[in-house]
Parts: sequence; structure tokens; C-alpha cells
Amino acid sequence: MTKMLTPGATIGILGGGQLGRMLSVAASRLGFTTHIFEPGANPPAGHVAHRVTTAGYDDAVALAEFAASVDVVTYEFENIPTEALDLIEATRVIRPGRRVLAISQDRIIEKTFLNDLGLATAPWAEVTDAASLDAAIARIGTPAILKTTRLGYDGKGQARIMAPADAPAALAAMEGAPAVLEGFVTFSAEISVIAARGADGAVSCFDPGENVHKSGILHTTTVPARISEGLRTDAVLIAARILNALDYVGVMGVELFVTPQGLLVNEIAPRVHNSGHWTQAGCAVDQFEQHIRAVAGWPLGDGARYADVEMLNLIGDDVARVPEFARQPRTQIHLYGKAEAKPGRKMGHINRVL
Repeated sequence: MTKMLTPGATIGILGGGQLGRMLSVAASRLGFTTHIFEPGANPPAGHVAHRVTTAGYDDAVALAEFAASVDVVTYEFENIPTEALDLIEATRVIRPGRRVLAISQDRIIEKTFLNDLGLATAPWAEVTDAASLDAAIARIGTPAILKTTRLGYDGKGQARIMAPADAPAALAAMEGAPAVLEGFVTFSAEISVIAARGADGAVSCFDPGENVHKSGILHTTTVPARISEGLRTDAVLIAARILNALDYVGVMGVELFVTPQGLLVNEIAPRVHNSGHWTQAGCAVDQFEQHIRAVAGWPLGDGARYADVEMLNLIGDDVARVPEFARQPRTQIHLYGKAEAKPGRKMGHINRVL
């Protein structure tokens, strides 16, 4: 039986962005302190955490001291160097575990894992050079999208191929990085399931949310998603299948396409997720508390939805609209404490109870 951390314990969080910030707030409500490890100065999570270590992921001394100061380690983003994880894991449990990081850090490994589970994805092919890209286009067709296998997010590391003639420019945009070609999928909606699995193996999923993107960045998530009850059940079962296959502990975001043939898995994110922010206004236990409960060995909370909610990301200059949102009824405002609004930068979000 997994030991439950008691209030006063410290949860270490790798990464100091807005997800780490909201995890720290949730942890504090349960009586825990948090210690953030973040290479960048003055991170958003540092404004609310008990302690911050500012050091690179290649700083073995700082990593060792961080690990020694906490009771369990989690993370707010996936792309943590393997060497840093090796050092931490020598003395502290990392939740979710290392296997899911290895899978989610590489799109080819991720898609292979999903397909091996019997889950459908968009058609895809590995691309290493011009010849393999030409072969992939011949098999998958166009339009398609070429993506780096690692590090891409919010539309970065991607190039569209609308016709075979676009292939050379798309390949050049990868700058020599390994890539994967994905065929375009005809879908009526993108949905996501925020799913949690406890250290005891219990699984709890929040209601699927319906996502709308702009310029490759999530714009809104609305619950309930406009899908049938059957698809709602299928989405939750897919998420649970992935969690159990990984012996996962924590919260995961599972993005899915709704197609005429059923649900296709777009990608998985082994952490709390932007499309789960609506839970702050729609559930007694939101995704951040659920994750803290899981990594601390606590029972999962009741994630049942009691309200319909729309989450709206505040991107770049959208943050200037905060006075407008502050006048609106049934509206939560969550700002991330970032000093400068830049194009494409997530500055905060609002949750509207519908």
C-alpha cells in the first residue's frame, strides 16, 4: 500500500510556468509546500511556491540538493533531460513515472505505443530525409503536416504540406531534426479528456471538453463537449486504457479527434493540461488538486462536473481585456504573473460558468 504524504510534506515540481504555479496553489490548499526547480529567473510558479531553485537541468549539485529537500517529485512539462531525471530518481520517486516521459517526448514512440494498444491515430510515417519524406507523401498523401519528433508545442516545430511541391520547404523548416509526417484528418471536433490515476490504481476522468484552436494554440475549451453519450464513454475508456497501460500516477491530458470512423488519439500529455483549466470552475476537485492528490498518494477526489463552463485563454495582448472580464458575471480570472505580453504567449485564462 502506497504511503500517503501528510500535510507539511514538500512536493518538488520540475518547471516553473503557469501549470507549476497552479499546482503550487492546489498543494497549499491541502497543506503541502512546494519547491520549484526552474532554469529561468522569476518564474510564475515562484510567486506562490514555498521555495525556488534557479538552476539548469545540467546542474548535478543543484538537482541533488533539490531532490534531497522534497518528498516526491512531479513535473509541469515533458521535455526534461534524461540525465536530470536519472539523478533525481536515484533518491526520490518521480510521479508520473519515467516511462511515460520517454513515450511522450518522441512523437514516433508515442504513436507506436498508442497503435500497439489498439488505439487509432492519424496516418503517419517517420521522416529522416528527402527520400523518406517523398515516400511518406506517396503513401499518406496531401494535405499533411510535418512535425519534429521532439520539443514541438503550440504549433511550433511544424510545417504544412498542402501539395508534394511543398515538401522541400517543409523539410528545411525542420532544420535537420528527426520528423514525422501526419496525414490530415477530417474531424468534426477535437476533444480532450483530463484523466487521473491514483497510486492505488483508481482511475477518475473529468468530462470531455471541446477544444478550439487559433494559430496552433488552444483558444477555448467548452464543457460539455457536443458529442454523443456513446462517444463520451468511448473517450473516457480510451484515456483509462492509456493510464492503466502505463501504470500511471497523476493527471494526464488525452487529446482526441471526433471523426466519422470514431475517435482518433491526437496526442497525450503526461501532466495537467491547458484544456483542463475549466475544472477550476466546474468541479469540486479541479485537475490541479487531483494531480497533487495522486502524486501524494491520497485518494482521488470527486471530479464530477456541476456546471457548464467555457475556458478562454488570454494570449498576448488579450490580457489587456482583464478589466472587461472583471465586470462579467460568473467569470473567474486566472493570471499567470508574467511580466511581458508577447504574441502567442499564454498570459492567463478565464473560466465562464455558462
